[in-house]
This record gives sequence, structure tokens and C-alpha cells, in this order.
Amino acid sequence: MNHVHKIFLAAILLLVSLTTRAQVGELRNSFALGVNGGLVMDKMSFNPTIGQAMKMGATMGLTGRYTCERYFGMICAVQVELNYSQMGWKESFTPEYLADFKQQTGQDMNDTYQRTINYFQLPLLAHLRFGKEYKGVSGFIVLGPQVGFAISEKEKRGGDWASYSYSTDELRYRRPNGLIEQYDLKIENRFDYGITGGAGVEVVSPRVGHFCLEGRYYFGLSDIFNNGKTDKFGRSAHGAIVCKATYLFDLQSLKESRRQRKKSAQ
Repeated sequence: MNHVHKIFLAAILLLVSLTTRAQVGELRNSFALGVNGGLVMDKMSFNPTIGQAMKMGATMGLTGRYTCERYFGMICAVQVELNYSQMGWKESFTPEYLADFKQQTGQDMNDTYQRTINYFQLPLLAHLRFGKEYKGVSGFIVLGPQVGFAISEKEKRGGDWASYSYSTDELRYRRPNGLIEQYDLKIENRFDYGITGGAGVEVVSPRVGHFCLEGRYYFGLSDIFNNGKTDKFGRSAHGAIVCKATYLFDLQSLKESRRQRKKSAQ
């Protein structure tokens, strides 16, 4: 088992330990459903290196959360999501390279390239909230494994490259490290997995529900291209910042849930 698989397994074990350990706090038994949406900023880790800027995309989906316990000031829950996310990469050249290219050729370099990879993603998260439980503002952290499956991909070329087909030698000359193998290469591994975690703020209203704003980072442990000794890329994994908003409504009202707990404690 290599180190990335060990990290993935450790995240799963952490999630299990946080949510199935012996109960020592106050029991909870509430379930909430809702929707989420936001922005994904992906910058992939390639070896050999490909110069990139953040690739912007959308994310949206469904969220379910089961709250199981309050341990001192921490509300413990398990959260699962089913999301559609636009990932990928956007290539970029450094100002130094652009200046050097113009000096050597007398031409401006305006080639652009981006690859959009659309995923269905399934994060399974430990959700730990601190602060007001039934009404008001609280903070939270989330951490856990995430798996995904690529359902489609699309390349987009711009600048001179959009209207002119370079020969292989021309295209290689126009790239800082001569790397062009990524172009027209379909992703070879559609299954994706990694670790995601982040923090946010939640506003709870007994009548309306839960409003959450959060930021996460996704660290991909799998590669989209094959990484064997004879393959061009030793690493080709996602690394994404996710900013999203979530709305959840309780299947059982918070007031009713609180009333039942008070009654059972008498």
C-alpha cells in the first residue's frame, strides 16, 4: 500500500472514530436535507510541471446531515453530499517567458488552453460544530474522504491556436518546457479520490433552517493520466479550493426535537 492510499484510509478511519465511538455526550437524533452551490478553483499538480492559473468552475448538489451527539460544546454530525463539479486546469505562461518569446521571435504569445472535466462527487464528512445549537451563529469544521467519477471533458483552445494548427515541432517550441503530451490526451482514470476539509459559519433559525458559508480544500490522491514508468506524467492530480453556500432544513423541527429531549430527561 503506497502513501496516498494510507492517507485516504486514515481519513476514513478518522471519520469512523469521530462518529461511531462510545457515546459519552448528550445524544442527538436529527436529520437535515438541503442543497448547496458555489465556486471551484482548481489547479492541478503535474509532474512534469505545467504552468497554470486557477481554473474556475461551478459546483452544486444535494446535502444530507445526521446529527448524533453533543459532546461538551461540540455538536457532532455526519454529512454526505452528491455534487456536480467542474474541475480541470487552465494553462498560463510567466511574464518572463512571454517577454523572452517575443524577443526571440518578434511575435506575441497569445495561445490559451483549458480543460474542463465534469465530475459527480461524493464527500463523506465528519461535521463538528461549535457554538449555538438551536438558534444563532456557530462555526464548524468538516473533514473526510471524497470520491468522484468523471462524466465528461472538453478542451478549449484560444488565441492564435484557435485558428491555426501548429505542427508538432512548432507547438513544442512554443511551450516553455516543450511539453505537449497533455493536449488531445483523454483522461485515462475517470475514478477520482482524495481528502477534503475546511471550515465555515452556520446560522440556525428554528423556523427557517440552517444557512452555511464555507471554504474547503480538496487534495486529490489519484491521477487522471496513467503514471507508470513508460507514461509521460508521474503525477496529474487535482488540488482545488471550494467556496460554497448550503441551505438545510430539518425533517424534525428543532423546537420539537428540543422539547422531546427535555421530556425524556425528566
